[in-house]
Amino acid sequence: MNTFARLLLCVLSTMVCLSLTVSTALAVDSEATKMLKKRSAEFDKDIIKVSESVYTAVGYGVSPVSMIVGNTGIVIVDTGISVESGTQIRADFRAIVDKPVVAIIFTHGHPDHVRGAAAFMDSPDVEVWAREGFDHEHHALEKAGINIQKRRGGMQAGFLLSEEQRINNGIAKAYWPKRKGAIFGADDNVKPTHFLRSDRETLSIAGIELELVSATGETYDHLYVWLPSEKVAFAGDNFYKSWPNLYAIRGSQYRDILSWVNAIEKILAEEPTAVVGGHTRPVIGQQQVAETLTNFKDAISFLFNKTVEGINLGLTPSHLVDYVQLPRKYAELDYLRPYYGNPEWAVRSIFNGYLGWFDGNATNLFPLSDEEEAKKVAKLAGGVDGLLRKAEQAIIDKDFQWAAQLCDYVLSLEPLNKAAMISKADALSALADDILTATARNYYLSSAIQLRKRAQQ
Repeated sequence: MNTFARLLLCVLSTMVCLSLTVSTALAVDSEATKMLKKRSAEFDKDIIKVSESVYTAVGYGVSPVSMIVGNTGIVIVDTGISVESGTQIRADFRAIVDKPVVAIIFTHGHPDHVRGAAAFMDSPDVEVWAREGFDHEHHALEKAGINIQKRRGGMQAGFLLSEEQRINNGIAKAYWPKRKGAIFGADDNVKPTHFLRSDRETLSIAGIELELVSATGETYDHLYVWLPSEKVAFAGDNFYKSWPNLYAIRGSQYRDILSWVNAIEKILAEEPTAVVGGHTRPVIGQQQVAETLTNFKDAISFLFNKTVEGINLGLTPSHLVDYVQLPRKYAELDYLRPYYGNPEWAVRSIFNGYLGWFDGNATNLFPLSDEEEAKKVAKLAGGVDGLLRKAEQAIIDKDFQWAAQLCDYVLSLEPLNKAAMISKADALSALADDILTATARNYYLSSAIQLRKRAQQ
């Protein structure tokens, strides 16, 4: 057998081993996959009676829509992700009580909470309430001319994935927009007509007395709605049953975590008997609400304080993610598992939010470019071929993160290297299978799809 034949046989054998390794790893559901599948029950389609006058629709879209029934009409809190889902909810609400919508309240400006508003505009006179500075996050990005978060948001949400690949979004059922622009487009046909301009304001609408309370947290335009007569709080995205998205991988400005904690403290001070979150099913029962929100608040506070402690010790973000570990009393609570947000991302965001990009290590003041570093690592590995062999071996060894990083070195030097694209796609697919955080899973799998598509071109 000549040298070329032996080399070809070696390459083919490696590819077969690689394929068997990845396919075997993905053949049986991982624990993370099992947990995400089990969690889908949280998003079963239902209308839940939260209190005497409050009904919350879950599972129609990705976020709950609530109805408060008054003497002469109803108030809607958040309107869901689309007019399509909103229309279904409006019809089902009408079957419970046939009264007109007199007001809509947005807890914040994220598209999945406001895009369904047109379905609830029973007349042109419907009052639409929001906090002053409504949709701050979108306007800030738009003003700067930044729009890549739309594409990254689609990857985080898993819009490129098949039904089998996309189990759920961690805090919501899987959703695909039916038309271009359904979420991130300019379809702003319902604008706020009234604004909360103070810390707290009391409204009297259709015989319902409500309080709107400023509550900066996930966004700077956030508020919560308080129904004092029935002690129900509508928390928006400042609470849902998951580790919160203190940093969004689609890209966002720093989310003020101390203010977020303060917002939960304010809700707790109301002593609610029920809390409707921005996603997942409501929590009902005064003791259950108090316990859940207290743990939610204390876990966030612990992470923030421990991160600051590590920062003051001089730890870099890479060291901080090992230093800051949630105590088991929080980490083992299902409603604090990282289904949607991830503690590691929060730690990195806190560092960057207060100290910026420089990690304090003088070596990193002017680091090598990706290409320069890749050249030096390739030289150590025996060239690009050496890097590829090590990446393939890393996959066989199930060292998938290292495999992906090795492939990145190759792609820095040879952006069109198809073998590196395929190996990286395999590594990312394996990483996706073993991660509980659904947004990370979706992003891994979306990236793998794009790599495989490029490799076929």
